[in-house]
Amino acid sequence: MDGNGRWAQQRYMPRFFGHKAGVDALVKAVNLFADRGVEYLSVFAFSSENWKRPYDEVSGLMGLVLVAVSKYITKMAADGIRIRIVGDRSRVSDRLLAAWDEAERLTADNRRLHLTVAFNYGGRWDVTQACQKAMADGVKAADLTEEVLAQYMAFHFAPDPDLFIRTGGEMRISNYMLWQSAYTELYFTECLWPDFDAVQIDRALAAFAGRDRRFGSIPAAQTLSAGD
Repeated sequence: MDGNGRWAQQRYMPRFFGHKAGVDALVKAVNLFADRGVEYLSVFAFSSENWKRPYDEVSGLMGLVLVAVSKYITKMAADGIRIRIVGDRSRVSDRLLAAWDEAERLTADNRRLHLTVAFNYGGRWDVTQACQKAMADGVKAADLTEEVLAQYMAFHFAPDPDLFIRTGGEMRISNYMLWQSAYTELYFTECLWPDFDAVQIDRALAAFAGRDRRFGSIPAAQTLSAGD
């Protein structure tokens, strides 16, 4: 969800107001995706690299997350949204952890859309922590298959993503879901995240619908028989 800061700067406002607008856009987007039949949605809220940002901005983001949980959790629970938070929790305050636990508890039985919020998350961290957990469980090197390791990944409960959307004009995945995105379709747009509305969502989904997904194979009509 990229472009919050630039969205605010274009309006001569502090970057914090862009992040606030980004939260409002997220809440709307969740229901828009759910209305279109999307069952799993993950969002990159705060990366492990975002700690490098100015202290005031990081502090403001943490406070904004607390406000957002208290403001929207009841509505999202009523809308049938299940919330999970994944990432390294070692640097997150106890107050924020408690809010996350409450959000996960209140929405645990919902099934309309599974929303995963990646916070203090990085794709490399995910692979590393999965390996560490597997080793701690005594998994032997010879037994560490892709299927086994996948069970230890932070997103183990969700299918691999079909579509990766990045707003804000940058054309990279920035250490997000590296393991899970091996065959994900990538979609990049210049639209800044606070402006990512129903029209933008439909454009992304239409672009995805037009992709030819072969997962490393070739169409059956192009294969040769054994005698050719």
